[in-house]
Amino acid sequence: MSDNTDKKINIEAEEQSVNTHEEKEIEQSQPEETTNEGTESTDEETDWKDKYIRLFAEFENYKKRTLKEKAELLLNGSEKTIAIILPVLDDFERALADNTDDPKAIKEGFDLIFKKFVKTLEGIGVEKIKTEDQDFNVNFHEAIAMVPGVDDDKKGKVIDCVQTGYMLNDKVIRHAKVAVGQ
Repeated sequence: MSDNTDKKINIEAEEQSVNTHEEKEIEQSQPEETTNEGTESTDEETDWKDKYIRLFAEFENYKKRTLKEKAELLLNGSEKTIAIILPVLDDFERALADNTDDPKAIKEGFDLIFKKFVKTLEGIGVEKIKTEDQDFNVNFHEAIAMVPGVDDDKKGKVIDCVQTGYMLNDKVIRHAKVAVGQ
């Protein structure tokens, strides 16, 4: 019986060693899988980092480009306006170069230049702020004087315009300086 017992022990020992060997193989193969997964994870992580860096660089370039464009607009933005006003300047130069002594002709020439200048300004979106018989409005008018003793219908209204105000494309660029009835 001892032979049978020895055989059983040997068989059990062999089974255990085979099982242990198989377990070691499984354990070794699992780290390889996690290593592969880790590599895939690292590759994916690297891809995301690369995309992030590229997007960040692209955004920084975009910011630099827009700042440069804004600077160019500030430097050259008035170019169109100046080009529109230059013909009026030419008219003034011609008027000054004219040696006529006729005051009526000089006044007529300056009236024509003034009308041309106003028309040019209107063409680029500049318009006068209305003040005559208007209610005082702090959005458009700057009160520089109060006129006491006016009729009730003139109280709170613009009595006199000392300096004309202007708007550019519906934005006040200079408030009208006015006297208001009190």
